Amino acid sequence: MNINLTLFAQAITFFAFILFTARFVWPPLMRAVEARQKQIADGLAAAEEGKQSLELSAKQADQEIAKARARAAEIMAQAEKRVSQMIEEAKLSAREEGNREKTAAKAEIEQEVSRAKEALRSQVSLLAIAGAEKILRREVDAKTHADLLQAVQAEL
Repeated sequence: MNINLTLFAQAITFFAFILFTARFVWPPLMRAVEARQKQIADGLAAAEEGKQSLELSAKQADQEIAKARARAAEIMAQAEKRVSQMIEEAKLSAREEGNREKTAAKAEIEQEVSRAKEALRSQVSLLAIAGAEKILRREVDAKTHADLLQAVQAEL
């Protein structure tokens, strides 16, 4: 065996292996590597886009929360204002009702006083007539009695 021939055969085999590898093995490997690089680049771009979208969404959420808080504060202020109005209306209504009841009570008291005065006049006139009858020691007829009673009542 000759070393030159072995060396030459190994060189041809190695060259054939390189050609085979360059033609059939290397292009799919490079496509796979390029596809992986593209996938990684797309993933990084999507991640960056997602990060920006998240920041934008967070800002919008903060703005919406601030708007909601402002609206809630406005609603609370309106509710407090309405409660104050209702309390004032209730106070006014209670005052008016109290005044009506007071007026009605005064009118009722005046009626009772008037009835009491009438009853008292009637009794005083009866007592006066009885006293006058005893003084006179005689009975006065019914018509004179009624006229005398009305005259005394009118004077009292």
